[in-house]
This record gives sequence, C-alpha cells and structure tokens, in this order.
Amino acid sequence: MHPDYVKVKLPTEAAFFDTKKEVKGLNLHTVCEEARCPNRSECWSDGTATFMVLGKNCSRNCGFCSVTHGYVQPLDPMEPFNVATAARDMGLKYVVITSVDRDDLPDQGSKHFASVIREVRKTGASVEVLIPDFRGDKECIDRILDEGPVVLAHNVETVRRLSPSVRDHRANYDQSLEVLRYAAMKGFVTKSSIMLGFGESDDEVIETMKDLRKVDVSILTIGQYLRPSKMQLPVVEYCRLARFERLKEIGYELGFQFVASGPLVRTSYKAAEAWAMRRLH
Repeated sequence: MHPDYVKVKLPTEAAFFDTKKEVKGLNLHTVCEEARCPNRSECWSDGTATFMVLGKNCSRNCGFCSVTHGYVQPLDPMEPFNVATAARDMGLKYVVITSVDRDDLPDQGSKHFASVIREVRKTGASVEVLIPDFRGDKECIDRILDEGPVVLAHNVETVRRLSPSVRDHRANYDQSLEVLRYAAMKGFVTKSSIMLGFGESDDEVIETMKDLRKVDVSILTIGQYLRPSKMQLPVVEYCRLARFERLKEIGYELGFQFVASGPLVRTSYKAAEAWAMRRLH
C-alpha cells in the first residue's frame, strides 16, 4: 500500500496554467514534466520551473528515470533565447537549468548549455545548474563554470553499491564525486541528491553523505524514489518520515550547510530557498 505522501493535489492556481502555457508556447522542456516530478503543481503554481535543455530525449537510460531515451534530436538554436524569454516573462529571479545527457555530441552539449546560462543571466536572474557528468571531461565542466552559476548541482542519485544497477552504465559513482570535487575546488557552491527506496541501508546512505562532504558538497537533498511507470525500477521500500528526519540531522552534523530531506524532496525543489538558507548558516 502506498503511503499518503505519494498523493499530490491537482493544480488549481492560475499561475500553474500560465507557466504551462509559457513553456509550451516557446517549445521548451522542463524536468518537472519529463521526469514526472510530484512537486510540479506546487512549483508551477509559485511561478517557478526547472528548464531542461539540449532536447527532450536523453542519450542514456537510467533505471529510475522517465525522461525519454533513444533517438536524440538536433539542438534548437533558439533554445537559449527562448529560455531567457520565459524567465523574463515569468519574472524569475532564480532559474534552475538542467539537461539531458548528450553523449552523441563532440562537446556533450556543453557549449549549448553554456549559451543558455549566458542568455538567462542577461535577464538579471541568478542561475543554478544541475548538470550531467559530461563523462568527467573538465573542459566541458569549465564551459559551464565560466558562465558563473551560483550553484552547481550534480547527483550521485544512490549509494555506491547500487549505482551500477540504478544508473546508466556510462555513469559512475566516483566520476560523479570528481565532478563535484572539481567544481568545489574552483570555488563554486555544490549540491547533490540521494534517492531512498532502492534497498539501501542507513549505513550506506551515511557513507555516501560522508563521500559528498569529502569533496566539499555544501547542499544535500534526500528524497523518496517514486516509480514513474512500470518501465522503471520498482520501489523496494517506502521510507518512514522519521528516517528522513534522522538523515537530515546527520547531514548537518557532517557539515552540510543546507539539508532538505523528505519524501517529495527533489534536487531543485525550493532551490532559491535552499540557496538563501545556505547563506544563513
């Protein structure tokens, strides 16, 4: 039986439908829709969205993710302008930009991603990015960092033991840690996320948290994995709220500057609030 927290309210606020219309009208994609995020109604009703660039289809096929994989489309040269237009029209002061993986491109889409950041920053908004691992290519990562995001997020997703079965074979636990280490070493605030419910133990989660602190990750989000469809991995466990609270306390004890931990928490959920609260610690 599913716990009550997997049930979310249907949208009723006008801002939700205004955001949906804006995104559709400019031929944009959001991780909110593509990943079937349970917080879509709440975030869109607040007039915020996480834009997903580099196309709708991903070159990878992670076991937990509902983003379409397979045939990848040519990059849309208007996408940087359109994302900036949407951010300006929506009056956003804080914009989160993520992307699919594009292993098919020589630069893995990093130049296009950087162009989107550049155009959005012209609107005066702060930009947080949630990036792929770029196969650990420092040149690709530098293109993103050179555009000055206020937060660089990259997700380890799960514990070391389960990473090979949860993530695409081209992803790698240590490679993800190196991406985060490199960005933090360059002076950027970094963020990562862990999903619970794949059969991981608390000791394994805490070990992952320690690994993230070793590479100076500042912001941590912990959420419940919710199976988007029967095409993805099944949920092994729906975790109790007490588990999330305990891990949150441990996160602060380990030195994270901000920890969000709860069943519906996702990497970009209340991202601006996490950034502001981090500065208070």
